[in-house]
Amino acid sequence: MVFDKILVPTDGSEYTKAAVRKAMDLAKLSSGKITALYVMDQTIFTNVPMDTAVMNVYRTLEKEGKNALQFVEELGKETGVSVEIKLAEGIPIKVILELSKEYDVIVMGTLGRTGMSKLLMGSVAERVVRASRCPVMVVRSPEADKQ
Repeated sequence: MVFDKILVPTDGSEYTKAAVRKAMDLAKLSSGKITALYVMDQTIFTNVPMDTAVMNVYRTLEKEGKNALQFVEELGKETGVSVEIKLAEGIPIKVILELSKEYDVIVMGTLGRTGMSKLLMGSVAERVVRASRCPVMVVRSPEADKQ
């Protein structure tokens, strides 16, 4: 199977950086191109008036997203992998699944949550694996083992 188009959802955390590195390896092996995706989660703003505090949160999320995408872009330059960046707004799981039809594979990290945390928050990676229109590689970060 050829992986020309690789989607890498990222939040900039150490948990997703391991997935970014694996995606770079995969892209180099297959001469593929990576699209780094950061989704500004709109569920935070549902039913909240757009006042100054909310706008500050929005700007913080946007800055966090740009930093996360910049990390992928810089790693791509270091490794010689072509990287396109995509900053989107919406519900992360829905955005990732909608984009899945356009890619050969999704490479994403997992927080390695267990127990009540997983029950309450669910796993984005698990939901993507179940509903994606393309194969999904889930990379467990060494940081997740330290929890």
